[in-house]
Amino acid sequence: MDKAALRRALVEQRLNMPDRLKRADLLQRVMRIWLVDRPDTVIGAYWPIKGEFDPLPALHRWKEDGELLDEPQLRRIGLPVVNKQHKTLTFHAWYPGCEMEEDAYGIPKPKDTEIIVPTLLFVPCVGYAAGGYRLGYGGGFYDRTLATLQPRPVTVGLGYTQGFLDDFVPEPHDLPLDAILNDNGIVWPV
Repeated sequence: MDKAALRRALVEQRLNMPDRLKRADLLQRVMRIWLVDRPDTVIGAYWPIKGEFDPLPALHRWKEDGELLDEPQLRRIGLPVVNKQHKTLTFHAWYPGCEMEEDAYGIPKPKDTEIIVPTLLFVPCVGYAAGGYRLGYGGGFYDRTLATLQPRPVTVGLGYTQGFLDDFVPEPHDLPLDAILNDNGIVWPV
């Protein structure tokens, strides 16, 4: 399997989906419902690039919903900041309107906000397969980061149905995600 060619093809397909906005709305709903009974108060996510699903509107609603509870707990959202030397990620507090700057790869990141440690981490999927396996961009940032985070957060992949790979064979170093959500609902675990 030529993973580089597969990644390019999946990103191209995702960018050209004529109903991507409708699918994004459906995945926002799936994500919000999935979050309802979660005990987490610190969630890591990502800034969407290359036509990825944007998890931030649903997470902002999750944060606001937490503030309306009878006994509100401060809910926090973190976005990744790349450590180019170690090729790992740390998560910095994000909120709508916070000052942003570009990271080493041109992706927006929170500027000068505190580091937070997520107990739940939403991960973008270029592609995904049964068993919770994810195809990312190939840099290994999430794999290296997850190997160092203690305790390890619950990992949830987010992607469109278009990214499902029925013949994906994971490599020995690939670790499955705890769950995968798409615009049709929960893909993993089923």
